[in-house]
Amino acid sequence: MLRVEDTDQNRFVEGAEQYIVDCLNWCGIAPDESPNKPGAYGPYRQSERKPSYSKFAEQLISDGYAYYAFDTPEELEAKRKEIPNFQYGQATRMQMRNSLTLTLSEVEELLTAKTPHVVRIKVPEDEIVHFNDLIRGDVSFETSLVDDKVLLKADGMPTYHLAVVVDDKAMEISHAFRGEEWLPSAPIHILLWKYLGWESDMPQWAHLPLILKPDGHGKLSKRDGDRLGFPVYAMNWTDPKTGDVTKGFKEMGFLPEAFINMLALLGWNDGTDQELFSLKELEDKFSIERISKAGAKFDFEKAKWYNHEWIKSDSAEHLAPSVKIELQKAGIEVKDETFLNTVIDLIKDRCTLLPDFVAQSGYFFTSPAEYDVNSVKPKWSAEKADFFNAFAEKLTLTDAVSEEAAFKALAEEKGFKPGELMLPFRIMLVGGKFGPGVFDIAVLLRVEETKARIAKAVNLFNS
Repeated sequence: MLRVEDTDQNRFVEGAEQYIVDCLNWCGIAPDESPNKPGAYGPYRQSERKPSYSKFAEQLISDGYAYYAFDTPEELEAKRKEIPNFQYGQATRMQMRNSLTLTLSEVEELLTAKTPHVVRIKVPEDEIVHFNDLIRGDVSFETSLVDDKVLLKADGMPTYHLAVVVDDKAMEISHAFRGEEWLPSAPIHILLWKYLGWESDMPQWAHLPLILKPDGHGKLSKRDGDRLGFPVYAMNWTDPKTGDVTKGFKEMGFLPEAFINMLALLGWNDGTDQELFSLKELEDKFSIERISKAGAKFDFEKAKWYNHEWIKSDSAEHLAPSVKIELQKAGIEVKDETFLNTVIDLIKDRCTLLPDFVAQSGYFFTSPAEYDVNSVKPKWSAEKADFFNAFAEKLTLTDAVSEEAAFKALAEEKGFKPGELMLPFRIMLVGGKFGPGVFDIAVLLRVEETKARIAKAVNLFNS
């Protein structure tokens, strides 16, 4: 199920929900139920479940597990200045303005007057909260170190702490996976499951290791990506307020299969040397016992390696729509799909990101606009010009092997070593020192186009 946790209206960002849906769709992860695909466990936005939260907050108050707190922001700020590292909890709650320190009539009067207030959990004194973490084993917390978290805010919306427990119960969630930064909040959630009488239905817990900065010091953030030149978002995100675009893996040229594969192996492996996994293989082989307790350093070069491997192993038919888009961005129109597939198969081993297909294949669709003349001119001669003119006359291009043999035979006849002529020939066809086998290129270009490119380049080199 896709549940949208939007209870903090101060942090609400227009378009963020659709962005999450788009990212999941790109990754090939389709929720069984979501705001767009309702089922038995809706509604799926926490903002649409508001009445259920206040009901349970009131239940906790009547059972003595929570209380109203009427402290104003100014009063809380004054207390923070008075007490270093102030926490609203066991040591301070009786100094504050709440239903534990006020009389019943005072509380009723404040509530009747609709005085702004929050609801806080009353964390017990001197207890140990235990739970089993599927990754970390037995975890325990002393309640004396846990503050009285807000459960219901002044606007009637729940905090994450109350909402996630109420919703996990209502939606029959079996496993709760979170980042390890949520560990300090775990005792609050364990107590809420207990206080609401749902302890037997509590999900199993797993706190995942973090993805770390490339140097291993601290959690990876968007700022790290901006600073070091790699994406940390799945897809491009445009800030609705500023218009600033944060680049994503998709737009940088990653395949979704490679992106999922890379993410899965940050902090997990199957115990073998296998590194490439399809989503189906990950479903079959995943085991929570193989998740590391330690954070995993993000390595962008390794991420690109995954993409390169997936491009190499992918079919031309599957790659073609994405490659076609990249070519169109560069102003190259593809008219023959079969030809495009042949080109992809010939060059995909040379491509790490999808935009690489433009440089590696553009010359198949348009004649080079520029030539690496400096790599040819120092050793160019009239005799070499004569060789290429003669070779162009003999072109048949039935296949790469026989054309290479004819090229070498003519070179020997003209008194050249074939190696002296291969680089000029490549630059004539593609414009630079790159690309697959030069005779494979010529066969795909066909006789007339190859002849035209030889003639154009010979004139250029002669001048």
